[in-house]
Amino acid sequence: MTPPFNLSGARALITGAGSPTGIGFASAQLLCEMGASVYITGASDRLNDRVAELQARGFAVAGSVADLTEFSAAEKIVSNALKFLGGLDIVVNNAGMTSVNAPMQEVGEAGDGAAMSVEGWHNSIARNLNSAFYITKLSLPHLRESSAGRIIMMSSLTGPVMAIRNDVAYGATKAGMVGLTKSLAVDEAKHGITVNAVAPGWIQTASQSISEGHEGGSTPMGRSATPAEVGAVVGFLASREASYLTGQVIVIDGGNSISEQRTVR
Repeated sequence: MTPPFNLSGARALITGAGSPTGIGFASAQLLCEMGASVYITGASDRLNDRVAELQARGFAVAGSVADLTEFSAAEKIVSNALKFLGGLDIVVNNAGMTSVNAPMQEVGEAGDGAAMSVEGWHNSIARNLNSAFYITKLSLPHLRESSAGRIIMMSSLTGPVMAIRNDVAYGATKAGMVGLTKSLAVDEAKHGITVNAVAPGWIQTASQSISEGHEGGSTPMGRSATPAEVGAVVGFLASREASYLTGQVIVIDGGNSISEQRTVR
């Protein structure tokens, strides 16, 4: 009998896996450890280091750099993934946020409804929402051929559940990912494909600011989540055991969204 949470023979495409301390790479590591063959992509050359790290551990991994805000780039990524994997069973849409080392303020994607630039608005939609749609659209014909198709959207606590000041574009795109998740879940259920979203709160990554770290410390758990803790949920959603869970948003926030008090008495 196959042990539970075994992805032996499964073929996965994971976007946004270039950061060594990010959710995408943590998810890729776990899916590899669970037995899957994995194709990863990222927006900068550091992605090549992640591929080399996983290959050095003996995993079946390949990947390439791409700007997934361009549909033609998404086409190339899915084509390359299919050539390497021979098919698709799992897609993790993790690409998003902003460019490497470029905070939202620097790329014009921060601000309230009046201050937000039109260019910044469109850039945020392209990076966070369009990229997920492109990869999903191109992957669906192949996922429909799988016996256990899985689509996992990396949304956020910001947008679907809570809000941050001066962050209208990011919040809107991450809420949009939840809408996309639910629509796809209804449409693809007949093909045996599950579609779910993960909504992380404060995450301890290399890009986490000091103020974000303080916010993580104010959650009931008293800390930010690790990327591996989010990756563990991705691993479950990707598994065959999650076959009846679809259209859901899994919040990973250390209780942040349920606590009215922010100070310990």
